[in-house]
Amino acid sequence: MPMENHSTGGPRHNGSPHFPIRYLMAILGSIGLAIIYGFKVNVSVAIVAMVNHTAIRHLSIHDELMNENGSLMITEVCQGDEISNVTSSSTEDGPFVWNEPLQGLILSAYFWGYMVSLLPGGRMSELLSAKWVMNGSVLLNVVASILSPIAAEIHYSLFIVMRFIQGLGGGVTFPAMHVMIAKWAPPNERSVLASIVYAGTALGTVISILLSGILAANLGWVWIFYIEGALCLIWCTAWWLIIQDSPEEQTRFITEDEKNYIMESLGHTKNNTGHKEKLKVPWGQLLRSTPFWAILIAHFCSNFGWYMLLIELPTYMSQILKFNMSSNAGLSAMPFLCMWIFTMTLSKVLAIMQDKNLITVTFSRKIGTLFSSFVPMICLIGVSYVGCNRALAVILMTIGVTCIGGMYCGFLSNHIDIAPNFAGTLVAITNCIATIPGFIVPIFVGKLTHGNQTIEAWRIIFFVTVALYIIEILVYSTLGSGEEQPWNKVKSSSSDEEINDQTLPLRKNVNK
Repeated sequence: MPMENHSTGGPRHNGSPHFPIRYLMAILGSIGLAIIYGFKVNVSVAIVAMVNHTAIRHLSIHDELMNENGSLMITEVCQGDEISNVTSSSTEDGPFVWNEPLQGLILSAYFWGYMVSLLPGGRMSELLSAKWVMNGSVLLNVVASILSPIAAEIHYSLFIVMRFIQGLGGGVTFPAMHVMIAKWAPPNERSVLASIVYAGTALGTVISILLSGILAANLGWVWIFYIEGALCLIWCTAWWLIIQDSPEEQTRFITEDEKNYIMESLGHTKNNTGHKEKLKVPWGQLLRSTPFWAILIAHFCSNFGWYMLLIELPTYMSQILKFNMSSNAGLSAMPFLCMWIFTMTLSKVLAIMQDKNLITVTFSRKIGTLFSSFVPMICLIGVSYVGCNRALAVILMTIGVTCIGGMYCGFLSNHIDIAPNFAGTLVAITNCIATIPGFIVPIFVGKLTHGNQTIEAWRIIFFVTVALYIIEILVYSTLGSGEEQPWNKVKSSSSDEEINDQTLPLRKNVNK
């Protein structure tokens, strides 16, 4: 007779537990986010190969010579040397004469689309199907990716439209996966499952930067869009066939023990599954909630640093540190690989400490958030003053990006803690505001570095990011909370029965 395994929710047969379907959901969700983030960052690498940097430099010099003083200002910038990893612009110039402000506009276009689709995506995921919202987002990115090279050849404005469309698809992914986690994750496994899912953003960044750099260097920039687009169709098929919206709807690859374990841990019964309730968002109470505002402010400040490194790191490596395309891709990807490993490790350690009642959920979230803000802040200050010391700059950036991974088991998991019934809507709101840096950063960097690709210009960029990290630390450490909020308990639209926190049965165990 098989023994029930309460840690996995599955039976043991001959000492071997059934692999939990909720972890398979998290892994596939992680790959899905990896795909989306791959599309988000591949243009940051591709644009280095697409742009004719020599022509842009000549135009910048001409503009400087035409200024009212009639003199050319030359400031500090790292010089090339005999080392093989130094940029050789004559062999890496692309066909497009897109100056820095236009490059900033192209890179920011994704985030305009991303911002537009967040709130609709959150409500669609809660009221309709998070599974199909996620699948549709990836398919939209695939189509736009395959059309991107043709659009770029016709006119940069069409290329911007393709990036906007990809942003529309990308915007719904975080709300969709938050809803999936809220329905699939027992409270005592929430940090681990959320970290598995969201670590895909780091993994996707690693794979996309490396693959994009290799494809651009060996086959040409157009193949970045064709090959990466085609590969993603495999995931869409697997997600469609394997995963359902909730354990209650899952009929394949799940045991009755695991299904019952998840349902009971979330406070569901066979007569009250709770997954199809149409709940009205308590907007007034939500917008007056201090823990919600702590998450929102932390999300905004953190994303400024995140997007600054995510989008602009390849440009900094190329234009300031003078690494060539192959080295640039490898070194730009390395920090995100370390981030993926760190995210998984930190989430597991914090989950174990919570299980042993050594820390509360609130303290756990604050530890993760502190890692994601304080360490990158120190590293950016260091990068600002190491000058052209390439090795030290790469080490500091690697440490900084690695620790940003703490946000996944920090404030990004906090939405589900304070209001699991509205996890999709909450993350849509905070991510909407936190997306503003996505289109501010490329334009800000483009304006500041136009004709001025110098260490001094980048130092200003880094210190603006440091100031926002300080705000994040102060606000979230003071106001953040892992406790369920009273406004999460609402009445369903179909009955007078109060819908309580889905985590109630395990609440005492989790929040001690």
